[in-house]
Amino acid sequence: MQNCPRLESLLKIFDGVTDLDYLKFHYRRFCLTKSFVFESDLPKPEKILDIGAHWLHQAMFYALDGMNVVAADLPGTLDYAKVQKIAEAHQVALHSYVDLSLPKAFDSLPEDTFDLILFTEILEHITFNPVEMWKTIYRIMRPGGRIILTTPNYYYIKGQAWDFQRLINRMGSGIAVHEILGKFSNGPHWKEYSAREICCYFPLLSPDFHIHRIEYKSVPYFPPTTYFEKARELLLEKYIPILRNNIFVEISLPNKVNGITMQPQW
Repeated sequence: MQNCPRLESLLKIFDGVTDLDYLKFHYRRFCLTKSFVFESDLPKPEKILDIGAHWLHQAMFYALDGMNVVAADLPGTLDYAKVQKIAEAHQVALHSYVDLSLPKAFDSLPEDTFDLILFTEILEHITFNPVEMWKTIYRIMRPGGRIILTTPNYYYIKGQAWDFQRLINRMGSGIAVHEILGKFSNGPHWKEYSAREICCYFPLLSPDFHIHRIEYKSVPYFPPTTYFEKARELLLEKYIPILRNNIFVEISLPNKVNGITMQPQW
């Protein structure tokens, strides 16, 4: 994988500051995302905005390479003194927003600033109409820039699309009612997408957006333990990509001509 920092070195940086179990759980996804960024035939990024940067775990993958990174998230995370100390030590700029749905979320960032936006594992959590959010993201992107988006795949072999018992019982899909009411979560997966939906999503926002690459990837959150799980991973997911658990997308913005053209009806 492309210059992926060792987990041990990251654990040392964040020791006593953040949730290390979260870092361990998502480490391989962060590595796969960075590899996806640098496998592109588009120019290497100069200035990166990591939206939803949380504890700066993913931002650190790029900051350790000396890249210019801005980490954006809610003040509850970024106002934490130890997080600010880590950011200062590794030259990561911090940007707080109160509500991504508000047009002013990125108002203090200059227009045409970023050539790479990391928007990873966020799309599935959005419960508001996101058009205003994309307008402000579009404004701060440079012409020729790109968005790297990752999101769970609705057609993952163990996902809700294949829960036939719920289908037969007319219990819908997506996050289940008992999970909404009974489990602690700061961001349940309200909407998981298919690759085809994402290919429609961005051109609907603006004809300036182009789907440059889209790939199904198996992110190894949990190692296989049973024979069936190993067979599924080695055979089904290997040869039938649509059954993998994650979608990685590169959305390019070759030129800024039309702006965000979608007009929500409300």
